Amino acid sequence: MTKRTSTADQLLVRQMNMALLLDTLRLAQSTSRARLAAQVGLNRSTVSSIITELLEMGLVCETELQASKNGRPGMLLELNPNAGCALGVDINVDFIGVVLADFTMNVRWRRHVRSNPEAPERVILDQALALTSEALTECDRLGLRQLGIGIGVPGLVDEESGVLRFAPNLRWRNVPLREMWARRFNLPVYLENDANAALLGEHFCGVARGVDHLFYLNAGRGLGGAVMVDGRLVRGASGFAGEVGHMKVESQGRECGCGRRGCWETVAGQRAVAVRVAERIAAGEKSDLLSDLSQGDLESLTFAAAVEAAEQGDQLACEVLEEIGGKLGMGLANLVNVLNPQMVVLGGALSLASPFLLPEVERVIQEKALPELRQGLRVEASANKDDACLIGGVAMVLTRLLREPTLVRSAPVAA
Repeated sequence: MTKRTSTADQLLVRQMNMALLLDTLRLAQSTSRARLAAQVGLNRSTVSSIITELLEMGLVCETELQASKNGRPGMLLELNPNAGCALGVDINVDFIGVVLADFTMNVRWRRHVRSNPEAPERVILDQALALTSEALTECDRLGLRQLGIGIGVPGLVDEESGVLRFAPNLRWRNVPLREMWARRFNLPVYLENDANAALLGEHFCGVARGVDHLFYLNAGRGLGGAVMVDGRLVRGASGFAGEVGHMKVESQGRECGCGRRGCWETVAGQRAVAVRVAERIAAGEKSDLLSDLSQGDLESLTFAAAVEAAEQGDQLACEVLEEIGGKLGMGLANLVNVLNPQMVVLGGALSLASPFLLPEVERVIQEKALPELRQGLRVEASANKDDACLIGGVAMVLTRLLREPTLVRSAPVAA
């Protein structure tokens, strides 16, 4: 082995140990050098040397003194929230969201604006770029390093090239989003399908923390899924795995945004709630509250309004949400039989209606999934709720930096 090879191997091992210490600190939140060394199985001198480097890089900070077993006070360590900020961007069908979060996932700034899905692609993208620019201006004002941008979009994403290949509900094709953001802001940019992004956020800092076999169901305008096996996203041969909203569940159903009929999202997505309410009122049922909340146009009833009505005790709203829960449960039971996850997470708008959906979802899964495959299964609402994709965007950036902390050296620091 040459000296150059030996040095490269040593540097690789050191970077791996650095990443291990950072991730352990992230999970522990606050700990001592001695406890950190014992937890990761490295000797104290190695840990001390790496921690000194991480302190110099500004990724770790020392906090209050803590008495040790020998009576000597020692400093506690934790990730430095002021190490920098990462952006999460959610370009959805009818809104754009951006959050700015620090190195410990504290949200320092957020914006959420409505967008018109019928507007030209360029108009919506300009809105999203402008919000990103606002967020980076705030990062500069805070005096923090700009660490990167994570973007989630509702469609088929070519993660390798950073191109949105197809977004059915936006009707966009072949949009080079990563290149557009990287060229404009000169920062690392990560692009994911919105469900994948939401799953990554939930795994990083949500109900799925520590869960490595996971199915995440995301509800925006449609339904999207994300799968994690052994702690890794399942992407599929072409990188587009997870489009569960387009599973065909009815031979002659309603038309879907993808152009086909009878997709799962047409019977179990947000729009299905408004459709079912309108159908049942047309059949003679009544709900003054739902009529008021929709201003008389029941077909435009929002999912949020239906949930609000249910929370106020409206019987029709409660029954329709329960019905949708059953449709969700049926599809999820099939997915449980295929994937055998430890946990199913309902995300996006579904998490807002979890008190009405979860009981029926769980009942149907218990009834329809094979006993051996549902044993020990947990069904949870997303902790990140409708911010899940945004938090996932931040998690994409921070996960990369925690794995390769030396990348932070090149991150620009605000003047």
